Amino acid sequence: MSRLVVVSNRVAVPGENRAGGLAVALQAALEEKGGLWFGWSGRTVREASGALHEQSEGDIRFVTMDLNKRDHDAYYNGFANRTLWPLLHFRLDLVDYSRETREGYRRVNALFADKLAPLLREDDTVWIHDYHLIPLAALLRERGIGCRMGFFLHVPMPSPDLMAAMPDHARLFSTLYSYDLIGFQTQRDVERFQDYVRLFGGGRVFGDGVLEAPGGRRLRAAAFPISIDTAHIASQSVAAINKPAVRDLRRSLEPRLLAIGVDRLDYSKGLPERFHGFERYLERHAGERGSLTYLQIAPVSRGDVTEYRQLRNQLEQIAGHINGNHAVPDWTPLRYVNRNFAHATLTGFYRLARLGLVTPLRDGMNLVAKEFVAAQDPEDPGVLVLSLLAGAAQEMKEALLVNPHDLDGVADAIATAANMPKAQRIERWRAMMDRLEEFDIHAWRRAYMAVLEGEPALWAPAAPASA
Repeated sequence: MSRLVVVSNRVAVPGENRAGGLAVALQAALEEKGGLWFGWSGRTVREASGALHEQSEGDIRFVTMDLNKRDHDAYYNGFANRTLWPLLHFRLDLVDYSRETREGYRRVNALFADKLAPLLREDDTVWIHDYHLIPLAALLRERGIGCRMGFFLHVPMPSPDLMAAMPDHARLFSTLYSYDLIGFQTQRDVERFQDYVRLFGGGRVFGDGVLEAPGGRRLRAAAFPISIDTAHIASQSVAAINKPAVRDLRRSLEPRLLAIGVDRLDYSKGLPERFHGFERYLERHAGERGSLTYLQIAPVSRGDVTEYRQLRNQLEQIAGHINGNHAVPDWTPLRYVNRNFAHATLTGFYRLARLGLVTPLRDGMNLVAKEFVAAQDPEDPGVLVLSLLAGAAQEMKEALLVNPHDLDGVADAIATAANMPKAQRIERWRAMMDRLEEFDIHAWRRAYMAVLEGEPALWAPAAPASA
């Protein structure tokens, strides 16, 4: 059996919290096959980048690499998160076109390749993750590595015209041709990439996701919608009901319903639009005023970046405006919280909520939507209000699907969810939960690995019928 090598920006080393579903799935894959997990150590150092650290647990080696501040700023804070992140989320207006950070990104990826290549064997299977490491396979090929390599893009793939707006786009995106399999979240993402290959990438597209690079090399592109550890989330939410924070929240709400949103503080999440949609609900459905409290949890991320500081200030202003206009002495309609909660506590919050508000302007998948559904009480489930522009909308047709820019539509969906009869809530929830139980995070990684390793595709989930 070949060894699995996972490469990602960060590594879930032994002793660290591995609550995230992706870390659990990758750990399980490595435990099955034995292998290596390689990535950045999370440390910035004063000396030159490249010092390696190694730990082992069972048959798995965890190898991490230090970066100095200059390299980290160019690779991670710079090109990855100020250029690629907005570009891949359809925000050309926020793209930083700095040539310096672009070269820094390539320099760090080359350092990854230099340090990883000596650790690889010819029969390894290498699985590389996300936009931080797009060119890594091409750089490994340049260093003589011929083993099977796959890539999974966790964020959306934009339209080819947007990709082509980035200077030197062909130099970066043509490196994807060095992979054997490129995985995307949705079929629409696959189609956008295929359009780029045809229009700007000099390649050809055949049936069944087979692509041909300009030099004749063939590779496959396919959709593998990522999922969650469904059974774990469901059991965790039951246990969380008795946590002090969850009990306190329940007492503070009585007898009102709870709508909840949980998002990293990021412009892709559509939080200003969501706040305004909730405000529109209060205006359009005045008869329901006082019956529903909206809790938005939005931990600060990238707080040193100007756009994120501006977003936080904007949300504080909107929240203050909404509460100033609509609050009464015993009810604050919008609770806006900028702090982290333990994942187990969040699942308890989800279980309390009648509504889950997941309305990003653009999202590769959005696992909060799936976790909200998995955390519900089967006897009295809540309702998911979900953006059409999240990858999850392709699978979760039984949610109330909304355009996050349509404030009246969001407002009316909130009202519909708050008043939906129990029988209808159960029917919609059951259809989504059945799918989450069948296609959980472990089914996702098994399906990807089966295709990467050349076995017949095991996963071709059809979109469920509209509710």
